[in-house]
Amino acid sequence: MTISNIQIARQIVTRLLCGGFILTVRFNHTMCDAAGFVQFMIALSEIANGASEPSTLPVWQRELLCARDPPRVTCAHHEYDEVDDNTNGTIIPLDDDMEHRSFFFGPTQISAIRRFIPTHLQKCSTFEVLTACLWRCRTMALEPNPEDEMRITCLVNARSKLNPPLPVGYYGNAMCFTTAISTARDLCSKPLGHALELVMKAKSDVTDEYMRSVADFMVIKGRPHFTTTRTYIVTDVTRAGGLTEVDLGWGKPVYAGPSKAGVGNIPYVASFFVRFISHKGESGIVVPIWLPSAAMKRFVKKLNTMLLQDNNDQNLQEHKLLDRSKL
Repeated sequence: MTISNIQIARQIVTRLLCGGFILTVRFNHTMCDAAGFVQFMIALSEIANGASEPSTLPVWQRELLCARDPPRVTCAHHEYDEVDDNTNGTIIPLDDDMEHRSFFFGPTQISAIRRFIPTHLQKCSTFEVLTACLWRCRTMALEPNPEDEMRITCLVNARSKLNPPLPVGYYGNAMCFTTAISTARDLCSKPLGHALELVMKAKSDVTDEYMRSVADFMVIKGRPHFTTTRTYIVTDVTRAGGLTEVDLGWGKPVYAGPSKAGVGNIPYVASFFVRFISHKGESGIVVPIWLPSAAMKRFVKKLNTMLLQDNNDQNLQEHKLLDRSKL
């Protein structure tokens, strides 16, 4: 396949009977990442509202992320491990018995989960604790072999990790994968702190040297696909909050983010963290998840256990919103 027959981007506008509309955008990640796409949409919004040029000018400079000469891999990149596939790849059957739900996590839910964090990990971010919680509950719900290695892969925006940082306005793909690994037995039997510590360590591994090593790895290995075997992939797009401010002349969006969980040919193993306002006007994070129907029931039950551990009526009331929240 040559660059001439690759679709770089596609936009579709669907007008609704109520007078609103849906703008759907699909783009090739070789062109930009989520931060770059938000930059483009903000620029479009500014021009639509009368600006003569964007407030942030685009920067190309793709050579800033070229591999070294000679290339040398200096870090471990478990996201590209060749994993023995003894569970049909994902532990999730690729059939019609799949259920898609979106779960809302507001301040009440996050506080409930944080009760399980050990003292030495109290400074963890919301992304880290929510990722650890979902990884653990999802693993319990899937009921894998206790000795199976389960993986959590996070996408990290490396713009500020590089030395020097990428220039303001760089819109190319500056995201990288980082992976934590644990046996299913440890994930399910050990406290939440076990999963949380692994997630925090994986994120902290992304440094300037790690990014250079990734670029070199791609050259040496010929751009392998990341592993999806027994893997759960999470992406935080809440920091792409500029999308919620985009106004093309008809007001700000009611919702701005991915339409569902999953990407491309891996529809069932990826989730996005999206900024969302509940029907009560509460700001929080919505997370879409695919699971087999039976596993989804177990997942909700495990999540309930964490959120309702103290039998607090307010938590129970908020949970009902979480359990019904579907996009």
